[in-house]
Amino acid sequence: MPWITLPAVLESIEIATDFMDDILNNAGCPSRARIQLDIALDELMSNVARYAYAPETGEVTVSVSIRKDPRRAVITLTDSGVPYDPLQTKDPDVTLTAEERPIGGLGIFIVKQSMDDVIYDYRNGQNIVTIVKHF
Repeated sequence: MPWITLPAVLESIEIATDFMDDILNNAGCPSRARIQLDIALDELMSNVARYAYAPETGEVTVSVSIRKDPRRAVITLTDSGVPYDPLQTKDPDVTLTAEERPIGGLGIFIVKQSMDDVIYDYRNGQNIVTIVKHF
């Protein structure tokens, strides 16, 4: 399974996305699924960069696997920051107007809505978030 370890900073998002997109494109992933994965990776990497190690910094490892039967991309982010389960984040009330809604919370909601599966595990002092997208 190909993987890359990067500094957990916002500037690493583009590197991680390019890494993932190369693998997805070689696997024939349709552009709609790739764009949804790009958005999900951006959101998850942003959260790690902003919160996992604050005020310090650390690393995040992104692994990409293409599985068959059914055909799907499995992307895993692993960091050693503070334990944080994004699946425990309460979904925002999307019936409210933008003005009525508190700031934040939409990114994880979009990830949960656009992926076929989102899995969180905290093991051996590491946050492990896995997203799955069928294509």
